[in-house]
Amino acid sequence: MRTKSLKKNKINVVTLGCSKNVYDSEVLMGQLKASGKEVAHEDDGNVVVINTCGFINNAKEESVNTILEFLQKKEQGEVDKVFVTGCLSERYKPDLQKEIPDVDQYFGTTELPSLLKALGADYKHELIGERLTTTPKNYAYLKIAEGCDRPCSFCAIPLMRGKHKSTPVEALVKEAQNLADNGVKELVLIAQDLTYYGLDLYKKRALADLLKELVKVEGIEWIRLHYAFPTGFPMDVLEVMKQEPKICNYIDIPLQHISDAILKSMRRGTTYEKTTRLLRDFRKAVPEMAIRTTLIVGYPGETEEDFQILKNWVKEMRFERLGCFTYSHEENTHAYNLEDNVPEEVKQQRASEIMDIQSQISWELNQEKVGKTFRCVIDRKEGNYFVGRTEFDSPDVDNEVLVDASQYYLKTGEFAEIFIEEAGDFDLYGKPVV
Repeated sequence: MRTKSLKKNKINVVTLGCSKNVYDSEVLMGQLKASGKEVAHEDDGNVVVINTCGFINNAKEESVNTILEFLQKKEQGEVDKVFVTGCLSERYKPDLQKEIPDVDQYFGTTELPSLLKALGADYKHELIGERLTTTPKNYAYLKIAEGCDRPCSFCAIPLMRGKHKSTPVEALVKEAQNLADNGVKELVLIAQDLTYYGLDLYKKRALADLLKELVKVEGIEWIRLHYAFPTGFPMDVLEVMKQEPKICNYIDIPLQHISDAILKSMRRGTTYEKTTRLLRDFRKAVPEMAIRTTLIVGYPGETEEDFQILKNWVKEMRFERLGCFTYSHEENTHAYNLEDNVPEEVKQQRASEIMDIQSQISWELNQEKVGKTFRCVIDRKEGNYFVGRTEFDSPDVDNEVLVDASQYYLKTGEFAEIFIEEAGDFDLYGKPVV
């Protein structure tokens, strides 16, 4: 019997940008596999799908460079087809089609069925909640909502992702159960805005209700909250966090700035006083909570005085985790009408100053962990170390716990009790407690 010698299409999905894009790529790959397609993530493949980011200038540049890189491979015959999807494509499709016409097809963030069709696959409704995870086996992202209704002046997300749309509790519980059945132990809850969850479906903020259902899923041991908007934060979430050991004492709450003038121009719907009070309420309700935030410096009209207010506040608040970005002037956002009047070198200098302050705070807080034992999940082995995390650390963005692999053996994907022997600015070093 003759075997077919036709070249089999292998689809390589390349993911750029945030964890929400990782999730979307995993859904795409799950659909492709269900249609019998051979699929890989950031590996070899003669058909390439690039899931792009269009959030800020650096991300856009990276997306465009990646597209050009694969088009060069196409020209050299290493790749047959290049498809582009995701946020950049959603936001700039007409421009991209004109400027980079060699891409086989462009798709927006809501065009999954059309993209699958172009790849010779069918969109299967019954697969909702099933996907091929690309993260280490012990954790996975759970996207609980899409889009955003907030009016923040600097943000292009509503342009790319549309209005806020919550996923029903039952569907998320089913998805969490599927993940647990496949060995996932930690769920990282993501959305453009967790705080808003449920308002569209249940006419109330229902994040606490969702958490109460997710903790019942057998096999899930940690649940972590990412991207909670400060305005209108549902305080009943803190009660659930306190009562349920599965919910990590951790929250990611992007605050962006603290000067009242800048907050008003950013259209954040809050003030210095309200934000500070909210954080104090967090600390009071869950004293051991690790708070992660992100800040933007160099926003139009940010004066030296605004920046000093921000710096002093960072020193006072002593966030466990903090990231700082320079402002990116994005067309079609409200802030684009303002003059981008803080010079680039001043933006960079301000970001460096904030991160220097944070490094010192992080070092001091880490010293307090020396001599204590923490339950850690072991994500991977890298070089001579097993790399793990405490419940106060999210994958990829936060501190890590390093254990010398030449002296100790740990099983990746499992939990272990680790005694902390020393600490740097962002990493802890320890040994397993036998």
